[in-house]
Amino acid sequence: MSLNEALPIILPLAILEIFLAVFSLIHVLRHPNYRFGNKMIWCIIVVFLQFIGPIIYFVFGRGDQE
Repeated sequence: MSLNEALPIILPLAILEIFLAVFSLIHVLRHPNYRFGNKMIWCIIVVFLQFIGPIIYFVFGRGDQE
């Protein structure tokens, strides 16, 4: 499979990954409460673990809203 054939599959996934990472990072920076860890740890997880980092944050890290 050449790059031209794979581009229609790769491009939407890349856009989704970027959107999810930016959305998660904004959420981490705006909310002070986390179930586990702190703001710096969650920023690193969201940025460096690509697809899985934001999902881990929303499942395990996001704290209660005040």
